[in-house]
Amino acid sequence: MTLTIYVIDAFTDKIFNGNPAAVCLTSEPLEEELMQRIASEMNLSETAFMFPQYNGYSLRWFTPSSEVDLCGHATLASAHMLWETGNLPLNQQASFYTRSGLLTAIKHDSWIQLNFPSEPVIACEYPSELMDALHIQPVFVGRNRWDYFIEVESEDIVKNLSPDFSLLQTIQTRGINVTSRSQAYDFVSRCFFPAVGVNEDPVTGSSHCGLAPYWGEKLNKTEMYAYQASARGGVLQISLQDDRVLMSGQAITVMKSELFI
Repeated sequence: MTLTIYVIDAFTDKIFNGNPAAVCLTSEPLEEELMQRIASEMNLSETAFMFPQYNGYSLRWFTPSSEVDLCGHATLASAHMLWETGNLPLNQQASFYTRSGLLTAIKHDSWIQLNFPSEPVIACEYPSELMDALHIQPVFVGRNRWDYFIEVESEDIVKNLSPDFSLLQTIQTRGINVTSRSQAYDFVSRCFFPAVGVNEDPVTGSSHCGLAPYWGEKLNKTEMYAYQASARGGVLQISLQDDRVLMSGQAITVMKSELFI
């Protein structure tokens, strides 16, 4: 069996920036073990697997070590791939059936808008090891059903973070997101997921399901620009609508390859 796999940089319009995702479209579902082994072979933060279902596509996401419930950049990459390859007309909405329910994407010129669930952040207690691993003093610590969210005093603190990943990996959570206000954007963040095999994710759509309502309430805004300050970096346009987060980004294909199984 031969599978075609695309590698697409998401939340950027320049190659070698944003967050790379592998995308594989098949006519029938693959075995879960095979998808996990392919994701491990690709060794990117996420590999997306799609096959036609109902009036859209089944979509699953795998890190090199596990399946995840929600992923923004690989969803953006999947929609981009469907439109770019002609599998979906440019004026047609992309519909994805996922572990997090129905997710949709629409195309606006060079931007792709994802319709994701809002995952509000609630203040919480936290283990001392969390701050020991990050070497920071928090302004706020909260979490949603997946991650910790930590606000710090300045953008410089976010950009200069150097976590102890061996210690961070012991924290019982999917991920740790550190954020602050920004001068050039409404807010910046960096996102760490050592528990699922990704020390730092370059640009994380699912984290903005929590970051967006947190900063929206704090800044009293429903329209925001966000920047994820990883080494590769990425920009998101965000709109809050009731219990949904509309996040927009760009994408560019960098590779098309064949995998022989």
